[in-house]
Amino acid sequence: MTRPSPPHAIILAGGLGQRMDAPARGAPAKPLVRLGGEPLIAHVIARLRPQVGALWINANAGAQNYAGFGCELVPDTIPGHPGPLAGVLAGLERLAREDPGASLLSVPADTPFLPHDLAARLQSRQALTGGVVCAGSLGQRHPVIALWPASSRTALRQSLEAGRLKVGLLLDGLKAVTEAWDSEPEDPFFNVNTPEDLAIAEIRRTARQ
Repeated sequence: MTRPSPPHAIILAGGLGQRMDAPARGAPAKPLVRLGGEPLIAHVIARLRPQVGALWINANAGAQNYAGFGCELVPDTIPGHPGPLAGVLAGLERLAREDPGASLLSVPADTPFLPHDLAARLQSRQALTGGVVCAGSLGQRHPVIALWPASSRTALRQSLEAGRLKVGLLLDGLKAVTEAWDSEPEDPFFNVNTPEDLAIAEIRRTARQ
C-alpha cells in the first residue's frame, strides 16, 4: 500500500499572546520570543518542515515580522481576530484552492517540542476515521494541534460566522477523534504562554543538548 503524501500545514501565529509580554523580551510578538537564541516559531518550523508538504504561517497584524522564515503568510479570512479557529479556516481555504481533497495540519506557534511523528500518526488515524484528528497528551485533547480534512472548512466558517468560537464545541460537532502521545518523561505538546513557561522550555532544551 502506498503511503499518502505529507499534509500541508499551518502554524497559528495570529494570537495576541498578552501573558508573555513579548516586547519586554525584545520581540514584537510571542512567536518571536527567543528560546535558545532562536524565535519560538523557528523551533516549530524545524520540527514540522521534515513532516509536511507546504508550510504556511497564519499571521495578521505584524505579519511582516514572519516574512523571513520561508513560509507563505496566510491571514485570517474572517474579520475581528476571532481566535485560532480563524487561522485554521484561513489555512483550509488556502488548501482548498490547491488540493481540495487533502488535509491540513494545524499547530500553534508556541509549541517548540512537537513530536517528529506528529503528521504520520495523525494521518494514519485519519485514514481509519476520515474526519478531524486531534493530538492528545496528559489525558487532554489539544484542539488546534489537529489534522483537518479540507471538507471541514464549511462547518468551520459557519461556526465562526455565527459567533461560535469554542474549538471544543466545533470538534464535538465534527465528531473529531484524539490520537494520544505518551507524556513521559515530557509532554511533547508543552506550549509556552508565560515567562515561567519559557524558563521551563529553556531547561528542557538545554537538557537535550
